[in-house]
Amino acid sequence: MLDWTDRHCRYFHRLLTRHALLYTEMVTTGALIHGDVTRHLRYNDEEHPVALQLGGSEPADLAHCARLGEQWGYDEINLNCGCPSERVQRGAFGACLMAEPALVADCVKAMVDAVQVPVTVKHRIGIDRAEDYGFVRDFVGAVSEAGCRVFIVHARNAWLKGLSPKENRDIPPLRYESAYRLKADFPALTIVVNGGITTSEQVTAHLARVDGVMVGREAYHIPWWLSAWDGTFYGAESGLQTREQVEAQMVAYMEREAAAHGTPWPNVARHMLGLRHGLPGARRWRQVWSDHRLREQPAHEVMALAHAKVS
Repeated sequence: MLDWTDRHCRYFHRLLTRHALLYTEMVTTGALIHGDVTRHLRYNDEEHPVALQLGGSEPADLAHCARLGEQWGYDEINLNCGCPSERVQRGAFGACLMAEPALVADCVKAMVDAVQVPVTVKHRIGIDRAEDYGFVRDFVGAVSEAGCRVFIVHARNAWLKGLSPKENRDIPPLRYESAYRLKADFPALTIVVNGGITTSEQVTAHLARVDGVMVGREAYHIPWWLSAWDGTFYGAESGLQTREQVEAQMVAYMEREAAAHGTPWPNVARHMLGLRHGLPGARRWRQVWSDHRLREQPAHEVMALAHAKVS
């Protein structure tokens, strides 16, 4: 979810669900060690619970960055062993790390020793076209011995050559059974399944076999789905608001961000463009909120114009 689940997106999603665990976009160790820590780690207090996802392959660097994440107040540190992009491969991390379970174990142990918050791993079920369950079983076994108790399983292989990152999210076939087998083989571990999940009915079916479900693209593109999660999956009052109330809260947030950090409202508004998905006038509403010619207008004026377009 690189460039998607930034702090503005997470603030928006937290308005829709109070209980789901939110994840940052992947932040590389190099970006934190050599770059602007505040820019990469700043978040809104409302986002809790929120996990910091790291990309890297050097145990000492990951331990240092995990400590930074804990100091900033993140509730979990997650190591990405699932991203298939060539840029990430050149950095020798992401999905290609699955071929080196001993190194991943060293990375996890270094982080576990460095912080008190949970250290988790997100990974694929295989690399390229090999579909040997033993590969992912042995990976999880080795990494769990280093202290990782939570594994987020994107139930597709990562094809490291010949497919773009986008194609890697669609073309390798989903094999949820591998995640189910991991739960059966490692009952003491928390196994979370990810990949291709688009309905509450699918979430409920997975929860009968594993401990949790991670949703990415569908939550981003059809965010109103999140508004049902607290009541459906957490047995909690949803505090359900209307879409218009959520939009108004986002406008207030945009104007606070503009005053405090000079953040242009389009940087925030882009994350809520799916809010009216499926409603009459949704396309016209999106067009207003996507119109960069309006960027100098206050966000509340843009909202009024958007509503005028759909009324």
